[in-house]
Amino acid sequence: MKVIFLKDVKGQGKKGQIKEVSDGYAANFLLPRNLVRPATEGNVKVLENQSAAEERRKQEEKEEAQALATKLEAMTVQLKAKAGEGGRLFGAITSKQIAEALASSGVKLDKRKIELDEPIRTLGVTQMAVKLHPEVKATLKVQVTEE
Repeated sequence: MKVIFLKDVKGQGKKGQIKEVSDGYAANFLLPRNLVRPATEGNVKVLENQSAAEERRKQEEKEEAQALATKLEAMTVQLKAKAGEGGRLFGAITSKQIAEALASSGVKLDKRKIELDEPIRTLGVTQMAVKLHPEVKATLKVQVTEE
């Protein structure tokens, strides 16, 4: 029996895959548990439409991420902090503070997307990577000045 997998089934197939399984396995195990759907013409068309819609959604997300990346590349985030001798900060600038500064300038960005290995502890301009999408990265400039 040809079936469309609705969920991943270990050893059989992944979600969205069309595969041939034995009639008894499908009738007694897979169908009662709603793990598969028979691969009729209508069900195959529905699967194709769903996968096409998912592909369009992923493409739109990537395009939005690229637009945000170009906007971030052009920006320089200004932060003020108290500093001592030699430009060392009293404390540090974290990704949360950078995300809040971006939000105040009109760019919503999750702090977890800012790839900051360790907090900024000196005055000056620091460049850091921002992962907006699995395929899209941007470079953000953060300028820390003395308060």
